[in-house]
Amino acid sequence: MTNRLTPTEFLYGCSIDPSVLELRPDYRALLLVVEGIDPRANSEIAHELINKAEAHANALLAATPVDQLPQISTWREAYRGFGAKPQRTRNSLEALTRRAGAGLPRVNALTDIYNAISVLHQIPLGGEDFDLYDGPATLTRATGDESFDTTAGGEAVLENPETGEVIWRDNTGVTCRRWNWRQGKRTAPSQDTTNAFFILDALAPMSDEELEATGESLSQALESLGTAVQVSKRMVGAQ
Repeated sequence: MTNRLTPTEFLYGCSIDPSVLELRPDYRALLLVVEGIDPRANSEIAHELINKAEAHANALLAATPVDQLPQISTWREAYRGFGAKPQRTRNSLEALTRRAGAGLPRVNALTDIYNAISVLHQIPLGGEDFDLYDGPATLTRATGDESFDTTAGGEAVLENPETGEVIWRDNTGVTCRRWNWRQGKRTAPSQDTTNAFFILDALAPMSDEELEATGESLSQALESLGTAVQVSKRMVGAQ
C-alpha cells in the first residue's frame, strides 16, 4: 500500500488521543515528513554524528547512571503509567544510550543519522517509511485487538498489544508498540526509502524550544542525503 496523502495532509491528520494526554499532560511530539532522500547517499555527516553520539553517551554515563539521566528517567515513569516494566521493555532512547559504550549500530546513512540525533539530544526518535503508511498516524491507548507485525525466532508473526498500552497506529494497525519501544516491520525504513516519517517524543523537562532545536538538527543532517530533500513539520500535543 502506498500513502496517498501529501505531507501536509498527513501531518495535519495525525493526532493524539485524549487518553494519552490524560496519562501525560506534558507530552509533545514533533512530526517530520522528509521527501527526496537518495537511498544510495553515503553521508560523511552520518559517520561524524555517530562518533559524536557515542562520545556524548559515554560522557553522560561516566557521570550519571543510565536510569537517572533526565529524559530516560521520565520515560521510565511514563512506561510505568500504562503498566509497562521499563527494566524489561526499554524505551528506544535508553536502548540506544546503553549500546553507545560498545558502539552504536551502523545500518545506513538515514538510520545512522536519526539514531545519532536521538542520543545526542537525549530524545526517543523513530523513523519510518512515509510511503508505507495507511492514513495518518495516531497515538492512542490500545484496545488489545489491534495487529502488530513483527518477528519472533526469525519468523514473521502478528501480535496484539496489551489493553491500555500506548501505541502509534495507522488505519491498518500498530506501527509502534509501548509509545517508543518497538517499531513494526510493515512501515519500517529500508535501503529503498525515499520519503521518511519521523516522530520526536518529548516529556518534561524537555522544553518546546529544545524539541524544535532537535528537529532542526535532524532536518539539517538529513539534507546531506540528497539535493532534493524537503522537510515538512508539525508539533502536536500539549502547547
